[in-house]
Amino acid sequence: MTRPTGTESFVLNQTMLRIRDPKPSLAFYRDVLGMTLLQQLDFVDMQFSLYFLAYLAEDKEIPSDPAERARFIFNRETTLELTHNWGTESDPGFAGYHDGNRDPRGFGHIGISVDDVARACARFESLGIPFKKRPQDGKMKDIAFITDPDGYWIEILSARGMTESIAKRD
Repeated sequence: MTRPTGTESFVLNQTMLRIRDPKPSLAFYRDVLGMTLLQQLDFVDMQFSLYFLAYLAEDKEIPSDPAERARFIFNRETTLELTHNWGTESDPGFAGYHDGNRDPRGFGHIGISVDDVARACARFESLGIPFKKRPQDGKMKDIAFITDPDGYWIEILSARGMTESIAKRD
């Protein structure tokens, strides 16, 4: 299938999630999901920070030159951008961000592919990560949903499991 003229170089570069507190969010995406922080950008005048995370091949290094780093980040596929508006982490009146999975519904989740859903979920369980759905629950088996520190849903799936599930439907 060919793309419409003028879209040949388009790449889905990032998904942005607003976060209340960067400390637990960065720890979650780094230590629980294994992503690498590619860059932090602070906008002092506007009082917010951006954190760009992605899965990075072990043989890849993040360029130290600012221009090369920007090119590296904004030319790649599937980067997660976490946006922190300063002060939300210490504001007792801040109710948190809408996760999109309650009314009015909107954004649903991001998805992470893993080799073995059961093994990944056993690790999440050992780390005390909250689940919305475990692999054995519901009608769709072998997928799970966990939540990050802000309550955003993260689907945990495997290519093998999804392939088998779709093959059974046909």
